[in-house]
Order: sequence, then structure tokens, then C-alpha cells
Amino acid sequence: MHPYQFISGDNHAVNRKDMSVLYLCLKIFLLLNVGCPVYLAAQQGNAPEAIPAFEPALTTRQPLSLPTEISPEFRFDQFAYVSDRPKRIVVAMPRSLIRGAAQPGSERLDSFLVYRVVKDEQNADQTQAKQVLSGSSVSPVAVVEWFQDRVYYALDVSMIHAPGHYRIKIYLGDSAYTSPVFRVEARLAFVRTGIGALLHYFRRQRANTAVEWEQDAHLKLKGSSKRVDLRGGWCDASGDVSKYFSHLAYTDFMSPQQIPLVTWSLVQATEKMHNALKRWGMLASMRSESLWGADYLRRSLSDSGYFYMTVFSYFKKDPSYREIVGLEANSVTTTDYACAMREGAGMAIAALARISTWKRNGTFTSGEYLRAAESAYQHLLAHNRRYDDDGVPNIIDNYCGLMAATELWKATGRDFYKRQARIWAADLCARYIPDGYLRSDGEILAGRIIKGRGITGRPFWHASDAGLPVVSLMRYLDLETGKAQRDKVIQVITALLKSQLHLDGAVPNPFDYPRQYFVFKGRLKSGFFIPHANESGWWWQGENARLGSVSTALLLGKNLFHHIGNHSDSAGSYELEATASAMHQLSWITGCNPYGICFLYGYGYKNVPYMHSNYGHGSERGGISNGITGLNADGTGIAFKAKDNGNEWRWTEQWLPHAAWYLQALTALGCGK
Repeated sequence: MHPYQFISGDNHAVNRKDMSVLYLCLKIFLLLNVGCPVYLAAQQGNAPEAIPAFEPALTTRQPLSLPTEISPEFRFDQFAYVSDRPKRIVVAMPRSLIRGAAQPGSERLDSFLVYRVVKDEQNADQTQAKQVLSGSSVSPVAVVEWFQDRVYYALDVSMIHAPGHYRIKIYLGDSAYTSPVFRVEARLAFVRTGIGALLHYFRRQRANTAVEWEQDAHLKLKGSSKRVDLRGGWCDASGDVSKYFSHLAYTDFMSPQQIPLVTWSLVQATEKMHNALKRWGMLASMRSESLWGADYLRRSLSDSGYFYMTVFSYFKKDPSYREIVGLEANSVTTTDYACAMREGAGMAIAALARISTWKRNGTFTSGEYLRAAESAYQHLLAHNRRYDDDGVPNIIDNYCGLMAATELWKATGRDFYKRQARIWAADLCARYIPDGYLRSDGEILAGRIIKGRGITGRPFWHASDAGLPVVSLMRYLDLETGKAQRDKVIQVITALLKSQLHLDGAVPNPFDYPRQYFVFKGRLKSGFFIPHANESGWWWQGENARLGSVSTALLLGKNLFHHIGNHSDSAGSYELEATASAMHQLSWITGCNPYGICFLYGYGYKNVPYMHSNYGHGSERGGISNGITGLNADGTGIAFKAKDNGNEWRWTEQWLPHAAWYLQALTALGCGK
């Protein structure tokens, strides 16, 4: 038997009508649209094809293509699946193809088979395909607001546990279709490869070229003759060599955590994965990158006690344009460059306090890191309202303040920070609405929201940090021993995770994409993607950081379901559902999405185009691009554009928070059971 002829369970060759013609057409289609070697089941008499090595893809050889209606499209994790975690492959099928192949009145997939691709024991240059899993009839799912003439088949392949290379073959009527090769890895091997990729990205993203290092040693403050040393840190994106604590501070409710989040994430990963990193020979690199971030945070602390927010390049090649600014819409700069708790300062304090416990020095000493964190926290207790653009603390102040106080409590052991952490945690929990979401707006007083926006308020949604409220509460639980405090926090976390799972399952959702609540034109709505019409006035982009953050929250919080109620079966069900949802979201980032794009650059079959930037920066292997968005003002529809007259950054640009959150998700996965 030819080593690439798939076999059925009874060892008879699979013979399907017109298979030779179908094979040729499908191979031509994939070669034209995927742009990489196609690994299909060869027919008798054809030369065997090699197993792909799954080395980092060369993007210049991966032309980007969008979905077509020529044949089924296999959407799978192009990085790898984790051996002991849930796995899903989604097949996108044009309705027109189904009508021509399926039985009249039926759109069900007849069956599918999974084969492991292995080397031939008799001939090392050839391979064999051995059946390892079969699946029965599968019903289609349509997401009409995405594509009206397409249905999806979600295929569960979680029973594949052995690391290796696989293909899946589907049957629809008299037709059969075979996927490219996908890979399964042991969990820690998966985490090791991912962290290695991210480390490469962070190191290459350092703002340490000769031009940057010289200019940033004496940066001017906008509106002032004063100059300060803000060397170090990381360039924000593959198309932007500016450095941000938070670039949307003026929006009040959309502020993303940027360089401070990256630093805290590196410190978190280094601590939680310490033994594994040491075995892998990565510990020194992780420590180095963490200290690099801490040094930048320490330099960013002004003599007046606040953190400088932004080093802005104005997108100019001339480095003399770089200065310290506040930022509003459309790159309008101001002198409002002092960070509030929600504008990066809280996470900066958290990172500095936590890394101080290492008793290791970078450019600054561990003692200087801690003193900076404590002085900045005291400064913000007195001045945070002044730095909040609207003068009212909101949910982002709450979870960033909680992170700051918790890490200071851990670093110092002082009861003062314990009390502060309890206040921040209680205020954050008080924002929970029984409808299933957190409320962003309004100030908390005596456990109640005041100065809010009506009864509904603004539901908490966030394009990058949607999981950070839960992550901050989970970090707080690492220290809190008080029963009343723990019970309340666990109640809120589990309610939020349940709500997320229910919301995701409330509509057809074959990719298990995390949905969200938001207000659009005064009405409470829910949807897949953030609304384009929002407080920023212009900013919306792909949400891969949000997926990483929600995945992290699910992986960290899933074990808490066993702390509530007496229904262990229900708790176990929620835990499994949370794990599956988290893994499906990570798979979306790396290829199991409607466009079949692996947004982890340098890996998989298809990447976004390379993006150039100044000073030799640009797209880097291990960086993660923005990703997929909605199409319309309210976030409905779906869109991805590789070219859009200069606006393609919304989809194709790499951004630090994507990598920071993917690192946190890998850490949670690596530490899990």
C-alpha cells in the first residue's frame, strides 16, 4: 500500500468518486491560497511528500489569502495543540458546495477521521498515515453576521494525546477533503516553545539602538526646557517606536496597560515557571528581560513623584522629535504626561515592588525598585484624582490599584498595604452587576457606586485587558487569608467566569470566541468585537490581547469553581468548559480563526505581511499582530485587511500587550494541572 493512501478502520483503501480530480483541484487551490507546501493524501502511483518540519515560517513566502468559496477551509492551530488539553478544528464550508455534495435537505458532515503521520519504518524517506480517531455526523453552525453563505463544522479532536503530526479527513456525501498537517505537543514543550518565541520578540523590541539610546538619554518634556533620561523600555509596536505606559489615557475607560504590564508579566512568568525555565536554559534571559523593564520603570519616575507616561516619536525618522508628552486622539500631544493609577502607574508600582523581592540588581538596585514603588504609591494616594482625566476613579483604577497594593503587601509585609489591598478588592467586587458584568463607571463609596452614568452605566469591556480584573483578584487571593474577604472575591470571580461562558454560548459560536457587553447608542448590547464607535473617537483594532487576557483569567480562575456550592459535577463541568474556552481562544490567535492566519509571526502556515518601522525595528519573530475585528460601528460583522491604504495596522501591526498576555496565558497553562 502506498504510504500516503489513507486507510479506513478495516484496512481497505478509501475509494471515493472522482477523488483524483478532487485531489488535484484541492491541491492547486491550497498552493495558490496558502502559499506553502501542501500535505495531502497522495493517490496510488504519486510520489510521496515530506512531513513538514514546522520550523518558523518565512513570511515572504506566505502570501496572505482571505476565505474563498472554492472548497472547504480547515481552520486549526498552526502553532500546535496541547496534548492534554481540549482541541478543536473548524471546517468552513460554502453552502454552495454542501448543496452539491450532501444528501438533499441535509448539511450534516457525514464523518471525519484523524490520521497520525509517521515515518515509514522500512523507508525513512517516506511516511505513513495511521488512523487514530474517528468522528460521527456533525451538524453545521452558521454565524450569519460574519458570512451569510458559509457554515462551520466544529470538530472535537481532544482525544488525541500523543505528540506528533496529524491530518484530518472529512466526508460529505461522495466527497472527501483532507487538511494540511497539524501538530500536537506535550504541554510543557508547547509552553517552552512559546516562551522562547516571546523572549526573542521582547529582546528584539528593546529600544536600545544607538540612535534611541543616545536621544532618550536627554529627552525633553513637552512645554518645558527640562530634559530627563528615559533610556530603555520597548518599542510599542512593529509600526511605532514610541514608548507608552498607556496610550489611551484620555478615554478614561479604555486605557491599556503597556510597558508596565509587559514588565509585570515577565516577572510573573519568571517566578511561576522558575524551575522549568532553569531546565530549559531560559531563566537568565527571563531575568534579564524583567530587569530591563524594571530599569525603564524606575527611570520613568519623576522627581515630583509621578511616572512619565509617553515617549512619543511623532512617527518621524528624525530622533530629535522624540519627547515626553501626554496623548490625545489622532496623535495630538499635551503636557498632561503624569500617569494616574489607571494610566500605567498602578502596574508599574506592582512590577517594581514584585521584582524588588528578587534581591537582584539591574542598573538600579532592588532597594531602589522598592523605594520607587512605595513613593509612587504614596504620591498617587494624594494626587490620583488630579491625574485621572475626568477626576473620577473608575474600574481601571481599581484593578491597577489592587495590583499595586497587593505586590507592595507581598514585598514589605506591612499591614498598611494589606488594608489598602482589601479596600481596592472590595471596591472592584462592588462593581459586579448581577446581569453578569462589571461596571466601569462611577466611584465606589461604602460599597455603592456614586457619580455613575445612570442605572445601566458603562459595562466593563476592554480591547486588551478584559481579563485583568480577574487576574488582579487572583493575585490578591495568593496573599489573602481572611475568610470573609476570600469568599467574596471567589464569589465574584466565579460569577464573572460563568457569565463569560454563558455569554459565549448564547449564540452560534463555532470558534468559541469570547463575547462582551457594551453600550451602543444608549442601549446595552453584546457582541463578538468591540464597537468602533467608542470613547477614543478613532481607535479600534484586532483583539488578540483581549483573547490572551480572558484565556489567562479562565485558566487561573477555573479551579475556584470547586469552592462554591455542593455540586461537584457542576463545578467540574464549569472547570472543563473554562479550560476548553481558554484553549480555543489561544488557538484563534495562532490560526484557528475564520481567516486561517497565525498571528504569531514566524510560525505556522500563514502570517501577516512584514511591517517596517524606524531605527531598524519592525515585525519580529515571536511578535503577535492585532488580529481580526468587527466590520461595523457597533462591532458587528467581521473584517481582516492585509492592505487598507495605511490603516492595515488595525489588523497587521504587532503590539506589546498581545505578547504580554500570551506570555501570561502560557504561564497559567504551564503551572496548571
